[in-house]
Amino acid sequence: MAKALVLGGVTGLLGQALTRVLTERGWQVETLSRADGNLLEMSFLEDRLGQAGADAVFNAVAWTQVDDAEDHPEEALLINRTLPDALARVLKALGRGHLVHFSTDFVFSGPHQHPWREDDAPNPASVYGRTKLAGEEAVLRVLPERSCVLRTAWLFGPGRKNFVDVILAACRKRDAISVVHDQFGSPTYSLDLAQWSAELAEKGATGIWHAVNSGQASWCELASEAIALTAGPCRLEPIASSQWPQKAQRPVYSVLDTGKLSEFLGKKPRPWPQALREYLFSEYLSGTQSGKEGIH
Repeated sequence: MAKALVLGGVTGLLGQALTRVLTERGWQVETLSRADGNLLEMSFLEDRLGQAGADAVFNAVAWTQVDDAEDHPEEALLINRTLPDALARVLKALGRGHLVHFSTDFVFSGPHQHPWREDDAPNPASVYGRTKLAGEEAVLRVLPERSCVLRTAWLFGPGRKNFVDVILAACRKRDAISVVHDQFGSPTYSLDLAQWSAELAEKGATGIWHAVNSGQASWCELASEAIALTAGPCRLEPIASSQWPQKAQRPVYSVLDTGKLSEFLGKKPRPWPQALREYLFSEYLSGTQSGKEGIH
């Protein structure tokens, strides 16, 4: 039985999905989080990774508060760059274990003629994007033969509050909600991402991979689809991003190309609306969340 160590596997949106999917696929799964100790202390990491003896380490820990990172760049760098660098160094010293590290569409910015490919030049416009890019580079520089970086985007799924949950909660409380219509990306179901991650780890994949559901959407289109699928009562009002000022600059167009992943899987990742339906029907309409106040 293959062994996996999932960082962030108890409370994180992606980490919980990884723990669930890997277990279902027959992996022996152990989790590690900041609640267990100081992840930035090398001796602690060496002890825990050595004891785990994992065939694959999945790093789903990150500083994801995009606006907050603008005010705390040093702290964001510690989590987004120093930690993955340390993981790669420990695994290199141990001489075993494949590292699967997760990155973001925020490494890109600005308009683009087509979805971003793995070999397109990154150009992050925020502290979050720059620190995540630095993490990618550290992992691939230290452990190129036993690591892969999965760039993903716009995650939704069970276990932790996400954009879809926030929209549906707001819709239950208000007659109308405003959502940005001029930023475009790749909505991604956390359980699908976990499946692709497991398959890549099982095959010892290396390098950079774009791992998102097929298709693209604006934030407004994603919200509209979620509201329609749950027969939400509120009205959706599209607004420009200039009407919703935020501290960190968001990519105007960060749609990720999945050609490389499609070739690996032997099929295209399923379209995001199909994945969204599965999430909403299993979490909301099956009774898991229906009738509950707020989002859990």
